[in-house]
Amino acid sequence: MSSETTTTQRGRPRAFNQDDALEKAMRVFWKYGYEGASLSALTAAMGINKPSMYSVFGTKEELFHKAVEKYLTGHVAFVPEALNEPTVQKALQKLLTLSVDFLTDKQTPLGCLVLQGALNCGQEHEEIQKVLIAQRLGYEDLLRKRFELAQAQNDLDSRFDAAVLAKYIVTVHQGLSVQATSGSTKEELMAVVDIALKNLFVA
Repeated sequence: MSSETTTTQRGRPRAFNQDDALEKAMRVFWKYGYEGASLSALTAAMGINKPSMYSVFGTKEELFHKAVEKYLTGHVAFVPEALNEPTVQKALQKLLTLSVDFLTDKQTPLGCLVLQGALNCGQEHEEIQKVLIAQRLGYEDLLRKRFELAQAQNDLDSRFDAAVLAKYIVTVHQGLSVQATSGSTKEELMAVVDIALKNLFVA
């Protein structure tokens, strides 16, 4: 019997599914944040032991990076898709509506992993905070570019500062996430979205 086979038998189940295990780890991080997600909670959710986790996914920090990437390319892939709508009004309507659906979906942890993942980390995990801040700034930049495109196409009033408007939408989005984790309903959050959109698009 090879050492690889022995490691597989001792470290993880024969039917181990790496993508499924990463999804489960991601949900632990999503619910508890980076610092609050213990190794025992992560390995229990994935159905593997610690040596096998290190072998397959690397350190806890490396696992978190992989989990965030899965979150961005899977659960919130609707964000760039929504911004591809032909008008900026339709894009924001779709973005915020889908965001409320997502943030209040009880099939997954409430709120946003990128927002909540490292809010309460200590100084020893400063690099994790920096990574998530960079992700949030990237989202803001994506919005800014969409607004600048809309202005170039005469689809958005030039009186708006695209950078400030992007920060406004991010602030609304982050507020929706916090409210969702506090138990606000989909209907309550959609009422907030309606006000935000009316402030922008009703003369």
